[in-house]
Amino acid sequence: MSKFFLKPSLKTDVVIVGGGVVGCSIARELSKYKVDVVVVEKEVDFCQGASKGCSGIIHPFVTPFNSLKGKLCVEGNKLMDKLTEELDVPFNRCGLLFVSLNRKETFFLFLVYLVMKWRGIQVKFLNKRELRKVEPNLTNKAKCALLFPSGGVISPYELTFALIENAQKNGVKTLLGTKVEEVLVENGEVKGVKTNKGVIETSYVVNAAGLYSDEVAETAGVRNFKIVPRKGCMIVFDKKLRGYYRHYVAEAKIKQDPRTKGGGALLTVEGNPLWGPNLKETGSKEDTSVSRKDIEEIINTYNVLFPDFPLKIITCFAGVRAASEKGDFVIERTKVKGFINVAGIQSPGLTAAPAIAKMVTELLRKEGLKLERKGSFNPYRKRINKLTDYPPEEQDKMIKENPGYGRIICRCEQVTEAEVVEAIKRGAKTLDGVKFRTRAGMGRCQGSFCTPKILEILSRELKIPVKKITKKGGKSLILLYKIKELLKGA
Repeated sequence: MSKFFLKPSLKTDVVIVGGGVVGCSIARELSKYKVDVVVVEKEVDFCQGASKGCSGIIHPFVTPFNSLKGKLCVEGNKLMDKLTEELDVPFNRCGLLFVSLNRKETFFLFLVYLVMKWRGIQVKFLNKRELRKVEPNLTNKAKCALLFPSGGVISPYELTFALIENAQKNGVKTLLGTKVEEVLVENGEVKGVKTNKGVIETSYVVNAAGLYSDEVAETAGVRNFKIVPRKGCMIVFDKKLRGYYRHYVAEAKIKQDPRTKGGGALLTVEGNPLWGPNLKETGSKEDTSVSRKDIEEIINTYNVLFPDFPLKIITCFAGVRAASEKGDFVIERTKVKGFINVAGIQSPGLTAAPAIAKMVTELLRKEGLKLERKGSFNPYRKRINKLTDYPPEEQDKMIKENPGYGRIICRCEQVTEAEVVEAIKRGAKTLDGVKFRTRAGMGRCQGSFCTPKILEILSRELKIPVKKITKKGGKSLILLYKIKELLKGA
């Protein structure tokens, strides 16, 4: 253990390790109080780990109901409407359809229906005729379904960016590209954190480091869990198929296929059909590869729900879940005073995030952190103005006031130069930073046409050479040479 007589480069009340949706939710919750908070994230932007790779589903429930994740899922779901309204984040309560394809599954659905009613979870039974009316393209094998109207979809990265933007507006400081190397402990109490950029003096550390939370905990001497990385792959379909189905749809399987995590035919909040995820144990916390076998598995698994669905795939992606070997969330005070573990946050972590933030705030209070409400807390944040969200007369006005709105950069998603510039002002410094704040590059061509234009804008606004711009930081350079340089060396 490092001795704590290194000169601190910063002093704060609370350090939050990790800038995913959970860490940013906690930061925003703490910004309601008169405390100094610093969020430390090892990547060059927020939402670069498990949060970015999730499906965006807001679950109505998960089992076991009495588990920590089960309770926080239900609580988080209830908080989502107010949160997204305050942060101006698009949220669609499209509802979950749990569908029976045979007699055994129908009997199973009936039992589930009784349990949900007893649990007080909003649910509606749909017979075949009612089901056909709400989902006409569903397989003819569908017998009946349970509709959970509280299920929804959201953009996980837009929510994360909104949370941290609002937290910053309310006084939270952030350190990007900063890796926590050690939690400094003396006499059983937190004294600070050592990072690759210096020491931060603090009495409270919240370990929301996702896939690396077990490693952070170990530096504090309190590693009582292990992260078991589990990869899930997703298929994204062309937005032109929007409306083919209106809910996110899952089969009511009595026995789950071990190659899946209970996914289904899902949606993005923008309307893209999204299928998956599958489930793979992986020894790597960084393995986000997608194989042909993954794609075939997902199609074969979910095609039974929509057998005539046009398979117009535009891309695939994978996320790695930060699951603990315990199977449940690990949110707890520890033997080290001031050190709080917030780990093992796999699905439904996105749904539970606002409830997790409230729970962690109370744990910090019990640890001795004085929490006095601010009178100046502002809960509101406005999203980046998108030209296509407005009627033609408003668009004309926007273009006159800012000509950047008249220049389309991404044709697939109709993203303008003004939106890209605003994303950069809000913190985007990489190609992915722009992509996840504006959707530029997420359409059918996957950035084939807009990438050069975005690179030019990044170079101009950040005042750096194009060759120094990266996809997501680190060594992920996009351009290595100019063509003229290569010709000279030929």
